[in-house]
Amino acid sequence: MIPDTPTIVQLSHVISQAAAPAFLLGAVAAFIAVLISRLNRVVDRTIVLNAIADNDPTKSRLKTDLPRLLRRAAMINRAIFWAVISSITITLLVIVAFVSAFFGIRHEHGVALLFVISLCAFTVSLIDFAREVKVALSEFDHFA
Repeated sequence: MIPDTPTIVQLSHVISQAAAPAFLLGAVAAFIAVLISRLNRVVDRTIVLNAIADNDPTKSRLKTDLPRLLRRAAMINRAIFWAVISSITITLLVIVAFVSAFFGIRHEHGVALLFVISLCAFTVSLIDFAREVKVALSEFDHFA
C-alpha cells in the first residue's frame, strides 16, 4: 500500500537537502572530464611514440618514455574508476533521499553512509590524480 503523497513542504525539504549532493555530482563530473582529457593526451603521446621508427637515431630514444606513459594511463584509469564510483554513490544518495521521503522512512543514517562512501571514493580518485601529476612532470614531455 502506497502511503499518502508527500506534501509540498516535505518535497521542498528533500530537494533542498539534495542540492549539495547535486553540486558535488556536477563537480565530480567535471573532474572526470579533466581525467578523460589527460588520458586522451597520454594515449595520443603513446601513439606518436610508437610511430617512431626504431632505426631513427634522433627520436628513437624518446621511446624510453613508454613505460612512464603506461603507468600514467593506469593511474588515470584508476582515478576515473573511483570518480565514477563516487558519482554512483552520490546518485544513490539522492535516490534514497527522495524515495525515503515518499514513503516516510527515516533515511539519515543511510544518506550519511552513502555520502561518506562517496567522499572516500572521491578522495582515492584525487590521490591517484595527484600521483599521476607527479609522474607526468618529466623532461620527456618537452621533446617531440
